[in-house]
Amino acid sequence: MQTRLRALLGAGFVGAPAWRGDRRFFSRRAADERTQAWSRAQDDLWAAYRVRVEDAAAGTPFATDALQTRLRALLGAGFVGAPAWRGDRRFFSRRAGDQEHAVVVVAEPGPDGTTTERVLVDPLALDATGTTTLDAWQPSKEGDLVAYQVSHGGTEESVLHVLDVASGELVDGPVDRARYSPVAWLPGGEAFYYVRRVAPDLVPADEQQYHRRVWLHRVGSSPEQDVEVFGAGLDMTSYYGVQVSLDGRWLVVSASAGTAPRTDVWIADLTVPGAHEAPAFTEVAVGLDAEVGAWVARDGRLYVHTDLDAPRGRLAVTDPRTPGVAHWRTLLPQDDVAVLEGVAFVDDGDPTEPTALLAAWRRHTVSEVTVHDPATGARTGEVPLPGLGSVSGLVTRPEGGSDVWFSYTDHVTVPRVHRYDARTGDVTLWAAPPGALPDVPPVRAQQVEVTSADGTTVRAFVLARADRLDAAGRPLAAAPTILYGYGGFQISLDPAYSATTLAWVEAGGVYVVANLRGGGEEGEEWHRAGMREAKQNVFDDFHAVAERLVADGWTTPGALACWGGSNGGLLVGAAVTQRPDLWAAAVCSAPLLDMVRYQRFGLGVTWTEEYGDADDPVELGWLLGYSPYHRVVEGTAYPAVLFTVFEGDTRVDPLHARKLAAALQAATSSDPLERPVLVRREVGVGHGARALSRTVVLAVEQLQLVADRTGLLEISRGGVA
Repeated sequence: MQTRLRALLGAGFVGAPAWRGDRRFFSRRAADERTQAWSRAQDDLWAAYRVRVEDAAAGTPFATDALQTRLRALLGAGFVGAPAWRGDRRFFSRRAGDQEHAVVVVAEPGPDGTTTERVLVDPLALDATGTTTLDAWQPSKEGDLVAYQVSHGGTEESVLHVLDVASGELVDGPVDRARYSPVAWLPGGEAFYYVRRVAPDLVPADEQQYHRRVWLHRVGSSPEQDVEVFGAGLDMTSYYGVQVSLDGRWLVVSASAGTAPRTDVWIADLTVPGAHEAPAFTEVAVGLDAEVGAWVARDGRLYVHTDLDAPRGRLAVTDPRTPGVAHWRTLLPQDDVAVLEGVAFVDDGDPTEPTALLAAWRRHTVSEVTVHDPATGARTGEVPLPGLGSVSGLVTRPEGGSDVWFSYTDHVTVPRVHRYDARTGDVTLWAAPPGALPDVPPVRAQQVEVTSADGTTVRAFVLARADRLDAAGRPLAAAPTILYGYGGFQISLDPAYSATTLAWVEAGGVYVVANLRGGGEEGEEWHRAGMREAKQNVFDDFHAVAERLVADGWTTPGALACWGGSNGGLLVGAAVTQRPDLWAAAVCSAPLLDMVRYQRFGLGVTWTEEYGDADDPVELGWLLGYSPYHRVVEGTAYPAVLFTVFEGDTRVDPLHARKLAAALQAATSSDPLERPVLVRREVGVGHGARALSRTVVLAVEQLQLVADRTGLLEISRGGVA
């Protein structure tokens, strides 16, 4: 087997110099015959490695069958989401432990006074192959209809449908070109506002995935009869948000160019004659260097959640008839440390007179929920949470009341839905996942602080088996370790349950999640300190955490792996090419790696505000400074690298992974048997959601490679772990 693998690694298709020099080759689409031939050769290489590692893993916790069984057990509880109430009906997502995809369920009073449940949307019933995913769903205000969006083969090209809740029959759709589209129902359920791209024949071929507009759609009519109400003349990369107040009076529309951390917001009064088809918009906040989220609440006031003059967020209020910034009154000011995540109002039966305001905060990634006076914002209490973890969503009934639902999770707790009663202050478990709760290993999670290259404090969560630590939480011995990170787009890596993490730690490894600049953990200033010309800070933070793990005895460079996907794949690519000495292995999933050409493929043009524009000479300099593909140096001893790519990915083109894989294979001076560069590609899936079985298989193969190359496989085989 080793002879076969070494022969494949040394074959001409791996890093042939002519291919390394022809950089246009890997920029060609997957349909190109040369690309296909190269990919088939990589498939052979990966298959050969899989035979070897499966043989080596036999009899250990990393044996394929054993690891799949353990991951399925850790995922066996399934999932349940917070309820969306519509009168006596409540809608929610749920996945049983053995289900491939989550389904949409409606619970409603039965004829005998009990509650009955029905599945409304099941992706597997729509497509038995499991490659259809449910992207979004939204009940009408009355709960009689549900709009839902599905996509196929990982493309995320959502198609919108509407079904009747009582009968389960489709009453509208399909409506295509609805990717990333919110749905805002008008009262009565006869129409809704949504977002759709313009017809492809109206724009150049390379712009067909952009040019969104906000439309008014009447249920049962052809989408070609929809009325365009907003978006003409704005940036072609703009994403839109749309919502209608409970009483149907106010339409709020937001727009952001690509993923820029700026949002413009407008509001329109729909009671004006003809306003449904031609709303007259008034600016709430336009042209500001800030993110703004606005909505008209049950009490008729316009509330604004913004980082304008408050990078960690504040809540303001005004009259929707005078929505401009000059009229805003700050209700919840910015906290000195915590980031404002969301708010909810409760009342005693009169929705126009809220009795309390709840605010969800993130303090160094750990959630807290506080209670405030709804008129003054003064803090009056806090909501007791189950632990030091993450809260998502503060959900109330649309018509008001004293109950608030939220989901809670942490590193060892599967997400569960809890209910807070504002009258008593009690928090109770509302809904648990339908499957058996897993037998979670005794894991200790601790947050550590690390000083980055420029003196900035960076935090990371370190997870290890309790029996591998002393009384003070220090490691008893160095262990194979995975360092995971993201560091971009204001995305926060908060405490969360992960079967992959627990399987690794249970086997004796250490798992570390780094909260890097570029993310949202500490607010917008933290985000901007890791974007554009400051992107190198993200990589420096990651390297600083790795060095600290080694210095504190958690691991060694020969037993340390880095892991990340998408923007986190860029992070891994930078880590491998900037500090190859730090890593034994790397998992680089759906990555961005050629930062000179990234904006020409996938959705790259929407990310120029995050990374920089390669067409600008100054910004090209930023990108060339860290672009992993351009940092490969001949004769360098690179670590083992596994690139995982998905041929249905329409966000990040697999060409990035193909290019860097070929470059590293050609350049590395490492023994290819000890530190191979491999590509695992998968068809029928894309950048986002996937079936449970595919999730498990991918995790197994990633964990096996890391265990093999960091030594945890050998430790497990020797019975030490």
